[in-house]
Amino acid sequence: MESLRRAPATPAALVAIALFVVWATSQAGYPLTHWAPGGLVVLALLALTALALRVRVAELPLAVKLALACLASYTALSYLSILWAGVPGDAWEGANRTLLYLLVFALFATWRQHGTSAALLLCVWTLSLIGLAAYVLLHVESASGASLQALFPGARLTYPSGYANANAAQWLMAFWPALLLVRTRELHWSLRGLLAGGAVLLAEVALLSQSRGSLYATPVVLVLVFVLLPQRTRTFAALIPIAAGIAAAARPVLHVGNDLNAREEVVHATLHHAVTATLLASVAVAVVVAVAAAIESRARLSSAAELRTRRAVGAIAIVALVAVLAGGWAAAGDPIARVRHGWNTFKGGYAANSSGGDRLTSGLGSNRYDFYRVALDEFKAHPLVGIGADNFQQAYLAKGHSDETPRYPHSVELRTLTQTGLLGALLALLGLGAALVAAARAGVLRSARRADPLGAGVAVAALGGFAYWLVHGSFDWFWEFAGLGAPAFALLGLACALAPARAQASAAPVGEGDAARATLAAGGASDGSARRGRAAPDGRAPIARRVALGAGAIALLAAAASFALPWLGRLQLEHAAQIWPKAPRQAYAALEDSASLNPLSDEAYLDAGSIALRFGDLTRAERQFSLALGRVPDDAYATLELGAIASSRGDRAAALRFFQRTVRLDPRDQLARAALAAVRGGKRVGVDELNRAILLKGQQLGG
Repeated sequence: MESLRRAPATPAALVAIALFVVWATSQAGYPLTHWAPGGLVVLALLALTALALRVRVAELPLAVKLALACLASYTALSYLSILWAGVPGDAWEGANRTLLYLLVFALFATWRQHGTSAALLLCVWTLSLIGLAAYVLLHVESASGASLQALFPGARLTYPSGYANANAAQWLMAFWPALLLVRTRELHWSLRGLLAGGAVLLAEVALLSQSRGSLYATPVVLVLVFVLLPQRTRTFAALIPIAAGIAAAARPVLHVGNDLNAREEVVHATLHHAVTATLLASVAVAVVVAVAAAIESRARLSSAAELRTRRAVGAIAIVALVAVLAGGWAAAGDPIARVRHGWNTFKGGYAANSSGGDRLTSGLGSNRYDFYRVALDEFKAHPLVGIGADNFQQAYLAKGHSDETPRYPHSVELRTLTQTGLLGALLALLGLGAALVAAARAGVLRSARRADPLGAGVAVAALGGFAYWLVHGSFDWFWEFAGLGAPAFALLGLACALAPARAQASAAPVGEGDAARATLAAGGASDGSARRGRAAPDGRAPIARRVALGAGAIALLAAAASFALPWLGRLQLEHAAQIWPKAPRQAYAALEDSASLNPLSDEAYLDAGSIALRFGDLTRAERQFSLALGRVPDDAYATLELGAIASSRGDRAAALRFFQRTVRLDPRDQLARAALAAVRGGKRVGVDELNRAILLKGQQLGG
């Protein structure tokens, strides 16, 4: 109860953590129908906490106030970008996601935490992810046949997030807090052992996803941890058994992916061996660390002995560093040649990777180089405020070279620059920088470590989790996964909540201040002004408070509507998708409701037009696709279908106009090019024929 009294916002934060864990169990919170109602939950938690607990703005560290102001301004800019976005519905969705992260950060950063409450929050989240990772491992091992193969598409575990890289990031975001909490002397020895074993488990389950991004992000975060964080000797001592456990189980875990690459199927014996090795290594590390932590908690070393121990561990660390560098040099060969090979494969795409062998070491080939090229070109064309939140897809359709159609540029930095320009990048940089300064003061300052050693340890551990999300998200699209982004901002906010409170400056002389405090302690000022919050005689303070409350209520309702309307609209879309074959009229009605609920999106009209084509109702289809173009004039699909409808009716001029525009919007669309060539040759393009080709193309891409 004492802990709750000192940190009364803890229950609300625990509810938010439960929400994050729910997101982690299914698609990492990516679908709108998952994170939008979650946004309403976080909004309600923040509003109720603000009503129940007074926000002491004056006591907030200046860095935290600056972070909140800058991140709120960045969120406002994201909403403003709807005005110039080519696809306003996508911009609205992107702005809402940004608002979600702002609310999460505010919920965790605004109210003070102390070591015990912060450790509770971080341990609950970390242990929940460890438990989920154990469940995933056992679930995978118990699966068989087609269900087992579905869990490993492309030789990579995608369950439960649906995206292999997000899968790896989800586990490794929890790995770093687990590792850094192990070194915290103030935690119970059994908990430290459990976290150490859990760190091994998290790393091995992440390894099943065969994520090259995690392979390169991990050493970067490791360097940051040792360069920037204090107590390096303790960090290394905690890392030794965990790294040994990971190394012991890594070989059989990697064999799962290698067997898949060779045989195109999961060999159950190989998987069973990997699961067994992972569990044994986790238990062994947990026992070793728990025993060591128990000994440490009972046997306090003298200052001289502690100094000798630190020196010995430091010497071992230096030897280990030399051995790792030498081993890496021997394995990689000429470092310049390796860097050149990496750059060439990065530019060359998937085909440039080495054929055969381990996916993790085959090269850096993907289409990200092309994504980044288009993103930078768009930034150069719209440098001040960007092209609008989440509006990358249309730009890539027009200017990309690969056969992919990404919705996002696969980099949090390029997302910010491309979609919100220099202004957005500056606001985001200032906001995150200020938050990191506040968090660092909680975990790095010697005075903070002396005042609250447990809180300092938690702040450092939380920073480790946020750092991993930021580093790995620099070359992947993790901003769009609420199950990754929301916990990352919660970790950053939790570290900020541990920062030393701002000192209260008094304008009165010392004697007067002492007298005032004595008066208040004795019962208050005679005129009652202190108990009324020192209201001005003319009543302006109560009026200002009522205005602030009114503005807050309006903002609350606007935010709730902003989350709810697209969510309800998407539910209607999904309902229509389920019922249209048997109940087309009800499906059309649901799509009309969806279009009304989300007045910025063209998805309902596109779906209605597609359904009408399946029933041969060209008039309705033409009307629906025209309405879609009214909302998104550069929608390539609606333009293509209107061209096919015009061609089937014999309107060659209109068909040429629509097909030419489709090719301009998506030059790599072979179906649009073929349709344009056919119309130019005097032929008609049938709607049914075109849609069969579109369906076949979609099946090939999906398969």
